[in-house]
Amino acid sequence: MTGAGTGALREILVVLALALVGLLLAVVAAFAPWYATPADAGGGAVVEMHSPQRPGPGTGGVAVEAG
Repeated sequence: MTGAGTGALREILVVLALALVGLLLAVVAAFAPWYATPADAGGGAVVEMHSPQRPGPGTGGVAVEAG
């Protein structure tokens, strides 16, 4: 094998090794928890939903404050 062939093979091996390391890091980042959670976490908090008030008559289309 010539010197150029050995250098090209080494370069390809380095590129493949770096690609495998990058893939491994991506898998770890995708499947590892991003933050620590306590064991007794109760889940998400309850959120109240409120729909906007409809415009009253004679307000010119402007929403009125709920009294």
